[in-house]
Amino acid sequence: MQVQLDSVHTVYLFGVAAIVLSMALRANVVVPAIIATFAVAATYSGSLIGATIAVFNGSLVAAKELFSIFLVIALMTALLNALRALGADQLMVRPFRRVMTSGHVAFAVIVAVTYVISLFFWPTPAVPLVAATLLPAAIVAGLPPMGAAMAIAIAGQGMALSSDYVIRVAPGISARAAGMPEAAAAIADKALVLSLVTGAVALLLGYLAIRQQIRRPGQIHLDRWQSGASLAEGLAAQREQVAPNIGSFDKSVLALQAAEGLEVDPPAAGEAALAGGGTLAAAAPARWGQVLAIATPLVFGSLILFMLAPKLIPGLPELKGGDAAALVGGTAALMMLIASFAADGAKAMHTAADHIIDGLVFSFRAMGTVLPIAGFFFLGAGETAGAILGLPAGAAAPDLLFEVIRAVDHLIPHSPAVVAFGVLLVGMITGIDGSGFAGLPLTGALSGALGPVAGIHPTTLAAVGQMGAVWTGGGTLIAWSSLIAVAGFCRVPVLELVRMLFLPVCGGLVLSTLLAVLLW
Repeated sequence: MQVQLDSVHTVYLFGVAAIVLSMALRANVVVPAIIATFAVAATYSGSLIGATIAVFNGSLVAAKELFSIFLVIALMTALLNALRALGADQLMVRPFRRVMTSGHVAFAVIVAVTYVISLFFWPTPAVPLVAATLLPAAIVAGLPPMGAAMAIAIAGQGMALSSDYVIRVAPGISARAAGMPEAAAAIADKALVLSLVTGAVALLLGYLAIRQQIRRPGQIHLDRWQSGASLAEGLAAQREQVAPNIGSFDKSVLALQAAEGLEVDPPAAGEAALAGGGTLAAAAPARWGQVLAIATPLVFGSLILFMLAPKLIPGLPELKGGDAAALVGGTAALMMLIASFAADGAKAMHTAADHIIDGLVFSFRAMGTVLPIAGFFFLGAGETAGAILGLPAGAAAPDLLFEVIRAVDHLIPHSPAVVAFGVLLVGMITGIDGSGFAGLPLTGALSGALGPVAGIHPTTLAAVGQMGAVWTGGGTLIAWSSLIAVAGFCRVPVLELVRMLFLPVCGGLVLSTLLAVLLW
C-alpha cells in the first residue's frame, strides 16, 4: 500500500537533513534538533503553543527512555572515583608493567588493558590511567609513542566503546530509536562481534604499520620522549591545531578532568603506604586498595560470564530487556559503597553521596546533549510521537520516518549488503561531529524502518550503524574527538595519528559489515 506524503513528512525530512549536515560540518546538533522538533510539531498541529510544548516533551520523553543509561554511567563513574581514592585503579594495571619485555609485547599489553578498562569504565578515564601507569614502561620496552597511541585508540575508543557491551549506552539508544527497546541485548551481542572483527583487522594493520619502528628496550627512549613538550603544552598545541570547536561533546576536556592531579608514572597508593613511611591508619586503606584491585575485575568479569552463559549453555535463564545494564549498575553501586567505607570510614556517609553526584555530573556532561537529538527522532516513531505531540491516550500518532520509508520503498535497493553499507555510511557521517553517540538515534531509527524493506534484521542494521558512528566519532577517525586526548597523552601529532588509523579502521569496518550481512 502506497503511503501519501504530506507537508509534515517534508518538514521532518528537512529536519533530518539539517541534523546530518550539522554533524558533517562539525557543528553542535542540539540547536537544529530543537528547531526541527518545533517545526514538525507546528506543522502537524497548526499550533505554536502545542509546538512549544512538544519541544519540552521531546527531551522529556527521551529522558524517560534513556535515564537508565545515564544512571549506569553515573554509578560506574562513582565506583571508579571511589577506587581512585584507594589507589586501586592504578594497582589493577601496574602488574602488567612487569611483562613488557619488548615493544611487541607492550603493544599487546596496552591493547588488552585499555580494552578491559574501557569496557567497564569507558575510554575517558581509561586513557589517563593507561598513559600514567603503562605508557612509560611501554616506551622503555621499545614501543614508539605512535604505536602506543594507535593501540589505545583502537582498543578503547574503537573496540570497547563501539560495542559498549557492559554499560550498554550505545545499544540502548539504538534499540529505543529503532522502536525495539527489548532488542538492546541482541544489538549488544551483534555489536560485540562486529567490534571485535573491526578491532582485530585494525590492530593487525596498525601493528604492521609501526612494527619496523619498534626498538630494543632502553631507558633512552623514555628520556627522549619526556624531553619533548609537557602534557599540558602538547594538548594545548593539539587543540589549537584542530581548532577550538572539536564537536558536540568535548571529550578531550572530560578526559583531562579524569586525569586531574594524575602525574605520569606516580607511585601507587598501596605501594607508597606500605613502603614503611605510612602510618598504620594509612596502611589499612592501602590493603583495601589491593583487595579491591583484585576483586573489581573478578566481579565484573563474573558478570560478563553470567551474561554470556545463556548463549553458550542452552536452557539457562537469560536477562531480559535492561536487566543486564541494571545488574551492572547495581553491582557498581554496592562496590562503590565498599570502596568508600574502606577509604573514608564513617565519612563515607558523605563521600559516597559525593561520588554519585560527581558521577551524575559526568554522565550528563558526556550524554546530556543526546536528549534533544533523540527527542526529534522519537518524534518520527509512532510509539513515542503521541506523547511528544500531546495526543490523547489511544489516539493514532504519526509514524513519520516509517511512512517515508514505505513511500519510497520502490526506490530502495532490496539488497541487504547495499542497505547495510548505506547505514554504515550514515553512521560515519553522523560521527564527523566528534561525538560518536549523537548519531545513534538516527542510525537506530533508520534501522527499524529499513530492515523490513531490505530483508535484513533491524538489530543487525542498528549494530552496523553503531559501528560507523562510534568508531568514527568516538575517537579513531576524527581529530576533534576524544582522539585528541590520546594524542596529547602520548605526545604525538593528532593529525598524523588520524592518518595512521584511517586505513586500518576503515578496512575493519568494511570487513565487519560484510560479515554482518553474511551471518545475520
